[in-house]
Amino acid sequence: MQLVVARIGRAHGIKGEVTVEVRTDEPELRLAPGAVLATDPASAGPLTIETGRVHSGRLLLRFEGVRDRTAAEALRNTLLIAEIDPAELPEEEDEYYDHQLMDLDVVTKDGVEVGRITEISHLPSQDLFIVERPDGSEVMIPFVEAIVTEIDLEEQRAVIDPPPGLIDDRAEIVSSRDADEDEDADDDGAGASATADDGTDTDGDRP
Repeated sequence: MQLVVARIGRAHGIKGEVTVEVRTDEPELRLAPGAVLATDPASAGPLTIETGRVHSGRLLLRFEGVRDRTAAEALRNTLLIAEIDPAELPEEEDEYYDHQLMDLDVVTKDGVEVGRITEISHLPSQDLFIVERPDGSEVMIPFVEAIVTEIDLEEQRAVIDPPPGLIDDRAEIVSSRDADEDEDADDDGAGASATADDGTDTDGDRP
Protein backbone atom coordinates (compact mmCIF):
# COMPACT_ATOMS: atom_id res chain seq x y z
CA MET A 1 0.00 0.00 0.00
CA GLN A 2 1.21 3.49 -0.84
CA LEU A 3 1.04 6.43 1.56
CA VAL A 4 1.90 10.09 0.99
CA VAL A 5 4.59 10.96 3.52
CA ALA A 6 5.65 14.46 2.42
CA ARG A 7 5.27 17.24 -0.12
CA ILE A 8 8.32 18.97 -1.50
CA GLY A 9 8.44 22.72 -0.96
CA ARG A 10 10.81 25.34 -2.24
CA ALA A 11 14.51 24.97 -2.85
CA HIS A 12 16.88 25.84 0.00
CA GLY A 13 20.29 27.17 -0.88
CA ILE A 14 22.15 26.37 -4.07
CA LYS A 15 23.25 22.77 -3.51
CA GLY A 16 19.99 20.91 -4.22
CA GLU A 17 18.32 20.88 -0.82
CA VAL A 18 14.55 21.28 -0.57
CA THR A 19 12.15 21.99 2.26
CA VAL A 20 9.45 19.39 2.80
CA GLU A 21 6.01 19.46 4.35
CA VAL A 22 5.97 16.30 6.46
CA ARG A 23 2.79 14.21 6.28
CA THR A 24 3.81 11.28 8.43
CA ASP A 25 4.15 10.76 12.16
CA GLU A 26 7.32 8.77 11.50
CA PRO A 27 9.62 11.02 9.46
CA GLU A 28 12.69 9.43 11.02
CA LEU A 29 11.59 6.14 9.44
CA ARG A 30 9.91 7.21 6.19
CA LEU A 31 12.22 10.09 5.29
CA ALA A 32 15.57 8.70 6.38
CA PRO A 33 18.68 8.75 4.16
CA GLY A 34 18.58 5.81 1.79
CA ALA A 35 14.78 5.72 1.55
CA VAL A 36 13.49 5.30 -2.01
CA LEU A 37 10.19 7.06 -2.60
CA ALA A 38 7.72 7.07 -5.43
CA THR A 39 6.38 10.44 -6.54
CA ASP A 40 3.29 12.18 -7.79
CA PRO A 41 3.71 13.07 -10.60
CA ALA A 42 5.38 9.77 -11.30
CA SER A 43 7.70 11.37 -13.86
CA ALA A 44 9.58 13.16 -11.05
CA GLY A 45 10.74 9.95 -9.40
CA PRO A 46 11.53 7.63 -7.90
CA LEU A 47 13.70 9.70 -5.58
CA THR A 48 16.33 8.42 -3.19
CA ILE A 49 17.00 10.50 -0.10
CA GLU A 50 20.71 11.28 0.23
CA THR A 51 20.74 13.53 3.29
CA GLY A 52 18.30 15.06 5.73
CA ARG A 53 18.56 17.70 8.42
CA VAL A 54 16.37 20.07 10.41
CA HIS A 55 16.90 23.80 9.89
CA SER A 56 14.83 26.46 11.71
CA GLY A 57 12.19 23.88 12.50
CA ARG A 58 11.87 22.67 8.89
CA LEU A 59 13.08 19.37 7.49
CA LEU A 60 15.50 19.75 4.59
CA LEU A 61 16.20 16.87 2.21
CA ARG A 62 18.67 16.34 -0.61
CA PHE A 63 18.03 13.65 -3.20
CA GLU A 64 20.55 11.64 -5.17
CA GLY A 65 21.21 13.29 -8.53
CA VAL A 66 19.79 16.67 -7.47
CA ARG A 67 22.80 18.93 -7.22
CA ASP A 68 21.68 22.53 -7.78
CA ARG A 69 18.88 24.96 -7.02
CA THR A 70 17.34 24.67 -10.49
CA ALA A 71 16.92 20.90 -10.19
CA ALA A 72 15.60 21.26 -6.65
CA GLU A 73 13.07 23.93 -7.66
CA ALA A 74 11.80 21.66 -10.44
CA LEU A 75 10.62 19.20 -7.74
CA ARG A 76 8.45 21.78 -5.97
CA ASN A 77 4.96 20.49 -4.98
CA THR A 78 5.91 16.90 -5.77
CA LEU A 79 4.36 14.38 -3.38
CA LEU A 80 6.64 11.74 -1.84
CA ILE A 81 5.05 8.32 -1.51
CA ALA A 82 6.22 5.38 0.62
CA GLU A 83 5.30 1.76 0.10
CA ILE A 84 4.20 0.06 3.33
CA ASP A 85 2.77 -3.28 4.40
CA PRO A 86 -1.03 -2.87 4.84
CA ALA A 87 -0.81 -4.86 8.07
CA GLU A 88 1.89 -2.62 9.51
CA LEU A 89 0.91 -0.47 12.50
CA PRO A 90 2.51 2.75 13.77
CA GLU A 91 5.05 2.35 16.55
CA GLU A 92 3.14 4.55 19.01
CA GLU A 93 -0.01 3.31 20.71
CA ASP A 94 -3.26 5.03 19.66
CA GLU A 95 -1.75 6.18 16.37
CA TYR A 96 -3.12 5.15 13.00
CA TYR A 97 -2.23 5.38 9.35
CA ASP A 98 -4.64 7.27 7.14
CA HIS A 99 -5.68 4.15 5.24
CA GLN A 100 -6.82 2.54 8.52
CA LEU A 101 -9.15 5.45 9.25
CA MET A 102 -10.59 6.00 5.80
CA ASP A 103 -14.22 4.84 5.36
CA LEU A 104 -14.76 4.24 9.08
CA ASP A 105 -18.34 4.84 10.20
CA VAL A 106 -18.59 7.73 12.66
CA VAL A 107 -21.15 7.44 15.46
CA THR A 108 -21.73 9.32 18.70
CA LYS A 109 -21.29 7.61 22.05
CA ASP A 110 -25.09 7.29 22.12
CA GLY A 111 -25.04 5.34 18.86
CA VAL A 112 -26.31 8.15 16.59
CA GLU A 113 -24.96 7.84 13.05
CA VAL A 114 -22.91 10.85 11.94
CA GLY A 115 -21.42 9.69 8.65
CA ARG A 116 -18.32 8.18 7.05
CA ILE A 117 -14.70 9.37 7.04
CA THR A 118 -13.77 10.29 3.48
CA GLU A 119 -10.56 12.27 4.07
CA ILE A 120 -7.92 12.98 6.72
CA SER A 121 -6.68 16.57 6.75
CA HIS A 122 -3.28 17.08 8.40
CA LEU A 123 -3.01 20.61 9.75
CA PRO A 124 -0.07 22.06 11.70
CA SER A 125 -2.11 22.19 14.92
CA GLN A 126 -4.11 18.96 14.63
CA ASP A 127 -5.57 16.38 12.28
CA LEU A 128 -9.16 16.57 11.07
CA PHE A 129 -11.60 13.89 9.96
CA ILE A 130 -13.63 15.01 6.94
CA VAL A 131 -16.91 13.16 7.43
CA GLU A 132 -19.57 12.80 4.77
CA ARG A 133 -23.03 12.83 6.31
CA PRO A 134 -25.97 10.77 5.00
CA ASP A 135 -27.45 13.86 3.33
CA GLY A 136 -24.22 14.43 1.37
CA SER A 137 -22.97 17.37 3.45
CA GLU A 138 -19.60 17.33 5.21
CA VAL A 139 -18.54 18.00 8.77
CA MET A 140 -14.98 18.39 10.10
CA ILE A 141 -14.17 16.58 13.34
CA PRO A 142 -10.87 17.26 15.15
CA PHE A 143 -8.98 14.04 15.77
CA VAL A 144 -8.32 14.72 19.45
CA GLU A 145 -8.86 12.43 22.42
CA ALA A 146 -11.49 14.66 24.00
CA ILE A 147 -13.73 14.29 20.93
CA VAL A 148 -12.76 11.00 19.28
CA THR A 149 -13.12 8.64 22.23
CA GLU A 150 -12.64 5.32 20.45
CA ILE A 151 -11.29 3.89 17.21
CA ASP A 152 -12.55 0.35 16.68
CA LEU A 153 -10.85 -1.10 13.61
CA GLU A 154 -12.57 -4.48 14.00
CA GLU A 155 -16.01 -2.88 13.96
CA GLN A 156 -14.82 -0.28 11.44
CA ARG A 157 -16.11 2.67 13.41
CA ALA A 158 -14.99 5.82 15.19
CA VAL A 159 -16.91 6.86 18.30
CA ILE A 160 -17.13 10.56 19.08
CA ASP A 161 -18.35 12.73 21.95
CA PRO A 162 -18.88 16.03 20.12
CA PRO A 163 -19.17 19.36 21.93
CA PRO A 164 -22.34 21.38 21.31
CA GLY A 165 -22.48 22.79 17.81
CA LEU A 166 -19.84 20.55 16.22
CA ILE A 167 -22.22 18.31 14.29
CA ASP A 168 -25.63 19.81 15.12
CA ASP A 169 -24.98 23.49 14.41
CA ARG A 170 -27.61 23.66 11.67
CA ALA A 171 -30.25 22.13 13.93
CA GLU A 172 -29.37 24.56 16.70
CA ILE A 173 -29.71 27.54 14.35
CA VAL A 174 -33.15 26.38 13.21
CA SER A 175 -34.24 25.70 16.79
CA SER A 176 -33.01 29.12 17.88
CA ARG A 177 -34.88 30.79 15.03
CA ASP A 178 -38.10 28.92 15.90
CA ALA A 179 -37.73 29.87 19.55
CA ASP A 180 -37.30 33.52 18.63
CA GLU A 181 -40.41 33.42 16.45
CA ASP A 182 -42.44 31.77 19.22
CA GLU A 183 -41.19 34.36 21.71
CA ASP A 184 -42.18 37.20 19.38
CA ALA A 185 -45.64 35.70 19.02
CA ASP A 186 -46.00 35.50 22.79
CA ASP A 187 -44.95 39.14 23.12
CA ASP A 188 -47.63 40.19 20.64
CA GLY A 189 -50.39 38.10 22.24
CA ALA A 190 -51.56 36.86 25.62
CA GLY A 191 -48.04 36.18 26.82
CA ALA A 192 -47.22 39.87 26.89
CA SER A 193 -49.74 40.55 29.64
CA ALA A 194 -47.71 38.55 32.13
CA THR A 195 -45.30 41.44 32.52
CA ALA A 196 -47.69 44.31 31.82
CA ASP A 197 -49.18 44.50 35.32
CA ASP A 198 -46.15 45.46 37.36
CA GLY A 199 -43.31 45.46 34.84
CA THR A 200 -41.90 42.27 36.32
CA ASP A 201 -40.46 39.75 33.86
CA THR A 202 -42.02 36.43 34.87
CA ASP A 203 -39.90 34.42 32.41
CA GLY A 204 -36.61 35.63 33.85
CA ASP A 205 -35.03 35.54 30.38
CA ARG A 206 -35.80 38.98 29.00
CA PRO A 207 -34.15 42.08 30.44
